[in-house]
Amino acid sequence: MTVYYHDILYDGSNTANATAAIVAQPTLLSRSASINDTYFGEIVVFDDPVTVGPALASEQVARAQGFCFYDKKDAYDAWFAFTLVFNSTAHKGTLNLMGADLMTEKTRDISVVGGTGDFFMARGVATLWTDTLEGLYYFRLRMDIELYECYDV
Repeated sequence: MTVYYHDILYDGSNTANATAAIVAQPTLLSRSASINDTYFGEIVVFDDPVTVGPALASEQVARAQGFCFYDKKDAYDAWFAFTLVFNSTAHKGTLNLMGADLMTEKTRDISVVGGTGDFFMARGVATLWTDTLEGLYYFRLRMDIELYECYDV
């Protein structure tokens, strides 16, 4: 399955459209130890739309609800933990994903570690591609999700 994950970070003025917010800023210690301003220590919580096509206006099939934190001092990398909450005509239930997002790589894989409903006890891999990056406040990921285990309930 291929879906598109849209993240709109709160910038102080986009209250109505924002789907993500920084909830913990890096400390002065982590900023002084950070090379190339990697946001080491910053935590972001999100409730992002997930669509079938790349356009934000395309059919929404899920919400990505979770958090990420920037965890490397010398590179721009993060660690994600989130749930895809499906409520569409095609799928009902959740998929739980987590893992390192090595953002400078063209593609990177994170683990599918569980699920509910149509995805009961799912296991697999989600390959992430940064499809669009617009400054600090919007990015879109293409997610190719491959399930290796999933039980029909």
